[in-house]
Amino acid sequence: MNPGPLDEGAKVASGFMDAMRGQPLALALAVCNIMLLGIFAFVAHMAAANREREFNSIITMQKEVQLLLYNCTPDKPRG
Repeated sequence: MNPGPLDEGAKVASGFMDAMRGQPLALALAVCNIMLLGIFAFVAHMAAANREREFNSIITMQKEVQLLLYNCTPDKPRG
């Protein structure tokens, strides 16, 4: 019977943990790298949210300025 992907994944994880048991510094480095990836994901998410908020603010400001300029023109279309 052929082992499935779950069995293969378990073998890889068990082999990784066996290798890391003998070298705790490498395990600490792997944990730090995973934490760093998490921090990068969080920063990217926060930057995207901030960029969206700024974009919406700019669009709102431009609409207000366009409305003010439209009201200042002497030749407004009648209708």
